[in-house]
Amino acid sequence: MLNMDFGRKVVIRTGEQEWSPSPAGGVVRKPLAREEAERGHATSIVRYDPGASFSRHEHPLGEEILVLEGIFSDENGDYPAGTYLRNPPGSGHAPFSQLGCTLLVKLHQFNERDLKTVQIDTKNTDWLPGIGGLEVMPLHEFEHEHVALVKWPANEKFQPHRHFGGEEIFVISGEFCDDHGRYPQGTWMRSPHMSQHHPFVEHETIIWVKTGHLPID
Repeated sequence: MLNMDFGRKVVIRTGEQEWSPSPAGGVVRKPLAREEAERGHATSIVRYDPGASFSRHEHPLGEEILVLEGIFSDENGDYPAGTYLRNPPGSGHAPFSQLGCTLLVKLHQFNERDLKTVQIDTKNTDWLPGIGGLEVMPLHEFEHEHVALVKWPANEKFQPHRHFGGEEIFVISGEFCDDHGRYPQGTWMRSPHMSQHHPFVEHETIIWVKTGHLPID
């Protein structure tokens, strides 16, 4: 198991990680959290070389993808950088990439009743006003779980707050900061239920953020 203690904070600067092979040729990954070798809960950065493909597989408890670079594809379409996808429990596909791509992938982490298929081109979706100078792009919500992109203007500060049900962040661009440290582009972090921080940025920064989805006991 890797980083499966949800009561502990995890910070991984993925730009400093080495790539590891996957079962498919031309597909490598950087594991962030993993329940078993090739089954169960998993969060990873995944890279497809041009022309690489993965055999058809099912998603017993869903698959969540954010396309970071390139164009990701499956039998249902092509998904360029900035695409956010949710393939619900019971779905399956045979993914590939003709030109190559890099993804943030989360497997086997859906509520079994969360059956909505989601496909959002975040490059062509409007930002909504948030608190202070923040801009927010909601991506999905189910019960206590909320997923969004958040754009921070330069020198923005947010009030100290706690995370009911935890918080998970991936830094898409810029550098996210808080009273615990500084997190450059490519950093993945997971903070447990009722953790607290005081976030800020010095330069414009965009993060993917999910809240309310971690165990509360």
